[in-house]
Amino acid sequence: MTLREKAGQLNQRMYGWDAYRRTPDGGFELTDALHAETERFAGLGALYGLLRADAWSGVGHTTGSGAEAGAELAHLVQRHVVEHSRLGIPALFVEEVPHGHMALDGTVLPVNLAVGAGWDPGLYERTAAHAAAELRARGGHVALVSALDIARDPRWGRTEECFGEDPYLAARLTEALVRGMQGEREPGGPFAPDKAPVVLKHFTGQGATVGGRNSAESELGLRELHEIHLPAAHAGVRAGAAAVMAAYNEVDGMPCCGNRALLTGLLRHRWGFDGLVMADGLAVDRLARVTGDKVSAGALALDAGVDLSLWDEGFTHLEEAVERGLVSEEALDQAVARVLRLKFRLGLFEQPYSAGPFPDPAVGRELSTALARAAVTLLRNDHGVLPVSPGSRIALLGPHAGTVAHQLGDYTAPQRPGTGTSVLDALRRTGIDVRHAKGCALTGDDLSGIPEAIAEAAASDLAVLVLGGSSARTPGTEFDANGAARTVVSEMTCGEGVDLAGLRLGDAQYALLDAVVATGTPTVVVLIQGRPHVVPGTAAALLTAWYPGPWGGEAIAEVLLGLAEPVGRLPVSLPRSAAQLPVYYNHKETEYGGYVDDSAEPLHSFGHGLSYTSFAYGPPRLSGHTVEADITNTGRRRGRSVAQLYLRRLRTTVWPRTLELHGFRAVDLAPGETRTVAFPLDADLRTAVPPGTVVEFRVAESARAALTAVPTQSFTAPEETPL
Repeated sequence: MTLREKAGQLNQRMYGWDAYRRTPDGGFELTDALHAETERFAGLGALYGLLRADAWSGVGHTTGSGAEAGAELAHLVQRHVVEHSRLGIPALFVEEVPHGHMALDGTVLPVNLAVGAGWDPGLYERTAAHAAAELRARGGHVALVSALDIARDPRWGRTEECFGEDPYLAARLTEALVRGMQGEREPGGPFAPDKAPVVLKHFTGQGATVGGRNSAESELGLRELHEIHLPAAHAGVRAGAAAVMAAYNEVDGMPCCGNRALLTGLLRHRWGFDGLVMADGLAVDRLARVTGDKVSAGALALDAGVDLSLWDEGFTHLEEAVERGLVSEEALDQAVARVLRLKFRLGLFEQPYSAGPFPDPAVGRELSTALARAAVTLLRNDHGVLPVSPGSRIALLGPHAGTVAHQLGDYTAPQRPGTGTSVLDALRRTGIDVRHAKGCALTGDDLSGIPEAIAEAAASDLAVLVLGGSSARTPGTEFDANGAARTVVSEMTCGEGVDLAGLRLGDAQYALLDAVVATGTPTVVVLIQGRPHVVPGTAAALLTAWYPGPWGGEAIAEVLLGLAEPVGRLPVSLPRSAAQLPVYYNHKETEYGGYVDDSAEPLHSFGHGLSYTSFAYGPPRLSGHTVEADITNTGRRRGRSVAQLYLRRLRTTVWPRTLELHGFRAVDLAPGETRTVAFPLDADLRTAVPPGTVVEFRVAESARAALTAVPTQSFTAPEETPL
């Protein structure tokens, strides 16, 4: 290969939606922009977002490719690339799959924060497998999936893309994601036609940027980095992830995409990762602030360990960078080899125009609804106001009650009319007496709809307010060159580029809540949100469903009516106000005092979630390399408890954290039933507890409950025999 051809394999310069246009007869034609890009490097290494559809790309149902035509479009582009490559090298088609394939007619899943609330890696693995099959059926190859960011500041607009605040929970879900999308296979082996290599993003520390501001600096010491922000990435690498994406933020003064200590020293040398490293969008060019120009910026990123750029100019000058001695040709060759290896593993050289079978959309809907159902978390239920009593008249109120659009989250393609189910639709289908009034908008101070809501609440037995936020983008949104929102339209309160200084809902939502509670009608608040918001504790019951996806309304209605048990558990701690931040359970065990004007403790702790029954936990006991505890359903209904194993270090060589999650088990119990849950102490845990450390274990339903739970007898990890 020539230097020019090699550099071309490492470039992912185009926006995929610029590569084609629809013709009057409904077909596709390739653009001059694609012709120019393939001519530039005598081929094309990778193409981002060929099938992407959203407000940023401007692709919709009249201009993009639906499920039926996706493979046709992919094959048309691939044929052009192969025929215009001297060596016949096919391109990688890289697609966003943050919560389902971000393409027209793709199955939309609940966002990651909702997946974290389900605490169910098995269900997530099955759902990820379906998403991979949809991607490959459309002619896509590689899935970009958020998994590695840890939510440490809920003001960050991308909190919805995190599995939660805990590294152990994120690691188990990341493993499930990799297994589901890539399948069980030999390391380095080929991918099945319905499986997709995963790019895990973002590596690393992006969830802890200062002030919760997107792409800001991360003030992280090495211990915090390794204990909190790297375990999910390490788990994904060990599970066989094909690629990772270097994050925007800097660590110890160097942006991740130019950080050789991270990308080569840690990722490749210490962890043995031999897959692909991709830069985030336009991140390589940002290195010019360090190097002085974009040519040397590309050289720095390549030498640091980046193999594939995204929209940057810097990597387009790699031929010049090698000739000027800014980076070695050996480094270039190693990166090209990794790109080509992935193409071989996908079978693109043998079958460049193949697409897998399209999975049953009904299965996708079932899986999406199951994830949404698992995510619904009951936080408060005073006087047993839920589930709804038979024959009750319900006033269903609030800006989220009758809409599906705000259930979907960021990174979502346009939906066809009639897709999804709102809470209102779902309740009405049950035949229950439902009276509806919107009451107010998500944002703004228009109170004109509140009198109607008050009247409906006063005439009902129960008022259900569906409140929250939204990540919905519209054609009026202005975007940065990397797709982050630059200006916020009226209803946007979350998503990439939408960071908040506070965590309050719109003022009109609080006014609506106060007015309805004042009627004296028992009131339930359901939150649809992409981050924790602060809600006054005036309602009798409080649930959060996060962004539950198109069919989340069905899941919420089932829980309200008692047709399904509330089984979700918080993947993040809920603060009382933004002034408390940071608030997370696994802080360092200092004398964690309160403020003069407020408590320092969260309103609801990590792991919290109520059921329609009750459970009693017996004291944990250590048996060999296993911690066991007996759990009894002490209520009148069948229910599921998520037993959580926490480790507490009593004496160690460094200052310990208050608690550390090291296991969880869901257990379904009939009334009066008792079952023993067992937590094997795996190799990771035994490695994490060095000899001489004095530890104890606690098994409880939440982090807060674990602080007062009966612990195992403390013991010292032996010098020779691992824990």
